[in-house]
Amino acid sequence: MTDFDLIAKGMTQAVPFAGHLDLEITEVGDGTATVVLPERPELKNHVGSQHAGALFTAAETASGAAFVGAFAVRMGDVTPLAKSAEISFEKIAHGRITAKATLGIDVAGALATLDDEGKVEFPCEVELTGEDGQRVAAATVQWHLRLKA
Repeated sequence: MTDFDLIAKGMTQAVPFAGHLDLEITEVGDGTATVVLPERPELKNHVGSQHAGALFTAAETASGAAFVGAFAVRMGDVTPLAKSAEISFEKIAHGRITAKATLGIDVAGALATLDDEGKVEFPCEVELTGEDGQRVAAATVQWHLRLKA
């Protein structure tokens, strides 16, 4: 059984930049994750809203946590890397922002591909919302996973 709470606690230690921004991983599941970006003066941009870089980092962190939740039993066997990412900023982002990520693959199928080919690639979709529940941004992170040599 996967200890999703332990994964959430360990992510900001494993990725110091996420901890630097005080991102809070509030939920990790089997292919899903939720991250909260706090509102702090040093995370704002020139117009007083959440900085695009902070929003991107929240999205990428949520996608990584969703990946780890899904592949936790194989983490010792693999090297994961974010291959590419695309983000669309849809509204001005004020206040605490919640990033919810969902893997866009069947994990069992991805594991079979990994075992057959030694690597697999897949997308993770992330929706970022403000405190009012309105979507402020959306992102897709493409992950590349390979077996360790």
